[in-house]
Amino acid sequence: MSTTTTASGLTPQTSLHVALRHPGARELLLHHLPELRDTATQMILGGRTLALVLATSPALDGDEEQVSRLLAELGGLPIDARPERAVAPRPRPRADYESAEVRPGSAEAEWSPRATRFGRFELVLRGPAHGNPFVDVDLSAEIETPTGAVRVRGFYDGDGTYRIRHLAQETGPHRFRTLSSAPSLHGIEGAFTVDDALPGAHGPVRVDRGFDFAYADGTRYVPVGTTAYVWTHQGDDLEESTLRTLAASPFNKIRMCVFPKSYLYNRNEPERFPFVGDGDHGFDLERFDVAYWAHLEKRIDDLARLGIEADLILFHPYDRWGFAEMPADADDAYLRYAVARLGSFANVWWALANEYDLLAAKTEGDWERFAAVIQAEDPADHLRSIHNCFDFYDQTRPWITHASVQRRDLYKTAEMTTEWREMWSKPIVIDECAYEGDIDQGWGNITGEEMTRRFWEGAVRGGFVGHGETYVDPQEVLWWSKGGELHGTSPARIGFLRSIVEDAPRDLAPIAIDWDIPSAGVENEYYLFYYGFNQPRFRRFVWDPATAYEVDVIDTWNMTIETLPERHRGRFVIELPGRPYMALRFRAVTG
Repeated sequence: MSTTTTASGLTPQTSLHVALRHPGARELLLHHLPELRDTATQMILGGRTLALVLATSPALDGDEEQVSRLLAELGGLPIDARPERAVAPRPRPRADYESAEVRPGSAEAEWSPRATRFGRFELVLRGPAHGNPFVDVDLSAEIETPTGAVRVRGFYDGDGTYRIRHLAQETGPHRFRTLSSAPSLHGIEGAFTVDDALPGAHGPVRVDRGFDFAYADGTRYVPVGTTAYVWTHQGDDLEESTLRTLAASPFNKIRMCVFPKSYLYNRNEPERFPFVGDGDHGFDLERFDVAYWAHLEKRIDDLARLGIEADLILFHPYDRWGFAEMPADADDAYLRYAVARLGSFANVWWALANEYDLLAAKTEGDWERFAAVIQAEDPADHLRSIHNCFDFYDQTRPWITHASVQRRDLYKTAEMTTEWREMWSKPIVIDECAYEGDIDQGWGNITGEEMTRRFWEGAVRGGFVGHGETYVDPQEVLWWSKGGELHGTSPARIGFLRSIVEDAPRDLAPIAIDWDIPSAGVENEYYLFYYGFNQPRFRRFVWDPATAYEVDVIDTWNMTIETLPERHRGRFVIELPGRPYMALRFRAVTG
């Protein structure tokens, strides 16, 4: 077979992943190789050449003539210009949705006269239900806060109920006035007072001092994340089990999808979907399933009660229902609805995508437009990210608040934190460093020791590594996808690390002292060295003799801290046990 580059650039030696990014090639391959409609199959075969994929396809059954014909057809496709998708204009909301006789502001309205800082203020309106209020009616409110006005979009919640939610971030008097294309919902005015925050309510998480995080009230936040992509799609029994597990875990952030997932170990059909419809008969992309959204809201509130941030993944490629390839106008309408419903939850983060570069139907223009929609619709300004598989998105884009990273090297992950900090000048959250487990996929079978090592390596380099678990289960309940229970050995060690990092000075940062060992510190005050898979029996130090330090020998795996009896200064040697996963902590002694 010839490997000469052809019009499309696709040759028999081109990988399947590359070919699937070409719209024409994707359409051709999915037509002739129906097994590729399964995302898991795409991922397993993605690195293989077109020649091998076609030659081994059960659909082609080894027919060499058909394989050659398809390869030639793929090579003859025009070069992929990747035109941007046009957003089809929606002619609604309808100006004539209600008759001219309807009195403006006549809808029944209900709200509480008091709210609390970092809590939700909610205005409930009882209005018209004919037609399709999801698209026929536009609704928002202008809220006057003590420091200025904000516009908040409302949403239809079924059965003639409309809601407008506001994440209150300032104490004091507030006033509102509704704005709507439906006269009965327009011009409703009222007032409410925002009192001090309730105990434990700190507000949304923000970027702090360039590379770290803090809550809106200034309280330090150290993200210690895990992944359970579709735990909210599993039914109450398993979901409650997941919440019990989280309550006993060290995790204060969880990555989770809005849309259901179709992938390895995740073949079950969910009870509900974001849109009205089902997998057999299709979905009405102009009608949202309000029961689904109410359930999602309940689970986000459950997480809030546990002090856990919900890192919501808005799009992902692991799909058999068509949500990954919705028309552009449906994408935008979905985002507006999601932000209107969920933007008042203090513990929400927006992750535009999991593995954005596998969503073949989306272009860079789409992602930039999605980001603009979210920013315009979210007055609370929650954190925003976009996650990669193979190719990093341009993490320097201003709308990206922090880098959400998946490893690109088979082995190096947390070790790249230093480079990424310098490259992007943003917090580095390695949401996917691989998972502790024993499945056949290389991304899902590292040991608990290696997971713990990656957490420590990232921490002393100034980043935040995320956890996941993929142990084979006969019922296919793997934590990384469905939640349930944790079986690995790393969570307890991750909790031990969390306690050490949270106990460190807030201005802890990577600091280069020795070329061969990563470390973090605060000059002349605090130092943390991590020796990883190295196993020294001792370590020499040469420091300024003006400062004495208390030294802790930390066994990161056995979770022990031995404080040495003597203080150290100047030139000295610290004895170590000659085993891996050790750390040293130095704290300056005052007085």
